[in-house]
Amino acid sequence: MTEQDLLDNLREVEERIERACIRSGRKREDVTLIAVSKTKPLAMLQTVYQAGIREFGENKVQELCEKAENLNSDIHWHMIGHLQRIKVRQVIQKACLIHSVDSLRLAEQIELEASKCDRIVPILIEVNVAGEETKYGVSVLEAPELIQKISDFAHIRVKGLMTSAPYVSNSEENREYFKNLYQLCIDIQKKNIDNVDMEILSMGMTNDYEVAIEEGATHIRVGTGVFGERFYQVKKEDEANV
Repeated sequence: MTEQDLLDNLREVEERIERACIRSGRKREDVTLIAVSKTKPLAMLQTVYQAGIREFGENKVQELCEKAENLNSDIHWHMIGHLQRIKVRQVIQKACLIHSVDSLRLAEQIELEASKCDRIVPILIEVNVAGEETKYGVSVLEAPELIQKISDFAHIRVKGLMTSAPYVSNSEENREYFKNLYQLCIDIQKKNIDNVDMEILSMGMTNDYEVAIEEGATHIRVGTGVFGERFYQVKKEDEANV
């Protein structure tokens, strides 16, 4: 892919975001585009960076850390993939937001490592809103209880919810899942739980981010739409984070 191809892709994504915001009566600045850059070389990220993108998402801790070391310091790195507890210490030093907290045990590990460096770590609770067996995340029913427990941790701030909707050819099929996550967000916000602020809804990927925006997404995760096809064959559960 040439540099011009990248810029053309980015321009098209931006135009589609703008149109989705207009349709839903939202402001463009209310939606954050996260360029999902997994497997992509530094040169491609630098091109997108020079075009104004500062939010990048990675699925693997090692790749996130390596890219953070070699690219501009004002980039905001989002950990969007499944996070192993053994790798928490590495990622909390680099990521501005962990999107994929899906268990109390993982939250406990984040709290432990964050306390060691006196750091407040912002997280999202990953919700498997469609109930897919191949996906990570807690159920809609389990999410409030998990959030209540995590709210007691001094070094974690729950900033909202994340979901990976099913991979579908017709994005309208995912509208109900986005609506459900938005409603869950509203319901939890009404509880006024300490250390919990439902200000972020991370949902929508390359094939359905316009519908996600129309249903309240504040952060969309777009990989293929910006960078083109990946350089390797991935499992379907990984595709959902793009």
